[in-house]
Amino acid sequence: MNNKIQERLASLRHAMEKEGIDYYMIPTSDYHNSEYVNDYFKAREYFSGFTGSNGTLVVGREMAGLWTDGRYFIQAEKELEGTGITLFRMQEEGVPEIPDFLHENMKNGQILGFDGRTVSCLEGRKLEEKLGISKDGARKSGITIRYDLDLAGRIWEGRPGMPSHPVWLLPEEISGRSTLEKLKEVREKIAEAGAEYLLLSKLDDLMWLLNIRGNDIECNPVALSYGFITPREMYFFIQPSEVTKELEEYAAANRITLKSYDEIMDFLAQFDYASGGGTGKALLDEGNINYALYKTLSGRTECVGGDNPTERLKAIKNGTELAKMEEVYRKDSAAVVKFIYWLKHTIGKREITEVTAAEYLDNLRRELDGFVELSFPTISAYKENAAMMHYEASAGNCKVLAPEGLYLVDSGGQYMGGTTDVTRTVVLGEISDEIKMHFTLTVVGMLQLTDAKFLSGCTGRNLDILARQPLWNVGIDYKCGTGHGIGYILNVHEGPQNIRWRIPPEKKEAVLEEGMIVSNEPGVYREGSHGIRIENILAVRSGEKNGDGQFLYFDTLTYVPIDREAIDIKYMQPADIEKLNRYHAAVYEKTAEYLTKEEREWLAEVTAPL
Repeated sequence: MNNKIQERLASLRHAMEKEGIDYYMIPTSDYHNSEYVNDYFKAREYFSGFTGSNGTLVVGREMAGLWTDGRYFIQAEKELEGTGITLFRMQEEGVPEIPDFLHENMKNGQILGFDGRTVSCLEGRKLEEKLGISKDGARKSGITIRYDLDLAGRIWEGRPGMPSHPVWLLPEEISGRSTLEKLKEVREKIAEAGAEYLLLSKLDDLMWLLNIRGNDIECNPVALSYGFITPREMYFFIQPSEVTKELEEYAAANRITLKSYDEIMDFLAQFDYASGGGTGKALLDEGNINYALYKTLSGRTECVGGDNPTERLKAIKNGTELAKMEEVYRKDSAAVVKFIYWLKHTIGKREITEVTAAEYLDNLRRELDGFVELSFPTISAYKENAAMMHYEASAGNCKVLAPEGLYLVDSGGQYMGGTTDVTRTVVLGEISDEIKMHFTLTVVGMLQLTDAKFLSGCTGRNLDILARQPLWNVGIDYKCGTGHGIGYILNVHEGPQNIRWRIPPEKKEAVLEEGMIVSNEPGVYREGSHGIRIENILAVRSGEKNGDGQFLYFDTLTYVPIDREAIDIKYMQPADIEKLNRYHAAVYEKTAEYLTKEEREWLAEVTAPL
């Protein structure tokens, strides 16, 4: 039994009873629908014990359920043990979505509660529709939603404080474009959408637009903030403690009005939307605005649904960004080469744990020029721990590495010039023929996607099969997407572009365009045995244009060797071997100058043609 979690759930149910709440929902999100959140916002973790980056807890008077995706099934099952919380495996056959579950279980007259600042507008409106609640709050089904309840704030003893750190400015020689240029283009997109105003809550969009960065979320250089754009003004809502003299001067020079972070609701409720003399309509991205903001704004003016124009503009890297990312990725790749060399030559000679291995790699990155911080906590996973896609070792809970089996390391850094993300699976000793098959087919799929040539207009859904097909051919799948976008000195996971065969409700499907960056990371995960992932980062480039249209292709940014000790060439065609040899030749060419003599000699050996 997990008494600590059960006691917290009992306290929550007591608070629910006092408020007359029958079901209470706690998502992962902060007030900005961020994927990763500061400790202040980890209410779902506090009440469930589940530490993954995606999941929603629903607590009833006599039940509790945790919904999460395939990346976390193994981890969630372990962490929920003894809590009394049922695991709902999202997108698996027979597993209802939360709105469907509540529709089936809530009775006439019951009340659903949540903190509307932590639930997206999209999810809130789905709940309204499924539970039969009209926009004006009429209770057609007899079920009521209360979105003004932060019960965690009442119960959570020792809750961390709200994060607050001074922001810093990104010079134009790093950003490649000025804020005024970006604002001009964004306003044009707002007008094209038939609106006059834009409410922005997505933190990385705001940081990109204003060429600033912050430190409010670990590994994500963002500051808690909101933005409201009019045809002539830009209002930026940020905690006063984060405002520097440089930001004040910068804001004045770029026609940005600074306001306090906690003023956003009153501002939206009191703003004169007819003052612009235009449509008076506000453009609003339902997936990236919280439900409380939506209810406030929609109560005052007409909202036009659509994507944040900032999201696509941010995703298409400009020439400066691409050039600096190429340079950063070469140096970052060399750091990973050094790490693999060290690991291969040290294993069995002294004790190395999952934690100390990660620390060694993290320190190699810290020594690089322009290093800011890690882009996410390093995933350092040995043997069966690697079957948990987002496993995180800790000093009191980690494995000792030995000269046998597979070790997986997924890591990245934030630099003044780019954000990196790379995964390699390394052979430490004897492995089975089955593992070699899994590894080889993963590599074949990764290389097939790398060499894709495709027409403009394709999305990641069109290309996902290239990475997944070798595994599907033998009845294996991985319960996640193949690729995600990458930020520029921003979030390591960025949209709207992605590569996946199935688009879940919370994801978008976007056309791949020149300048976008995507990851390429197929894998195999076998509970209790092993995990394999090979991840490179790709830039979308323009190829030939002819009567059939504009063709695009991928340019690799990551140059780290693939462990040939796990390759069984009987699962490869001659074309696959040629692709691997070509990639390995490029690995040596791109990274050799950053290595010692001994490291170069080793790299030449492990990248020699098969």
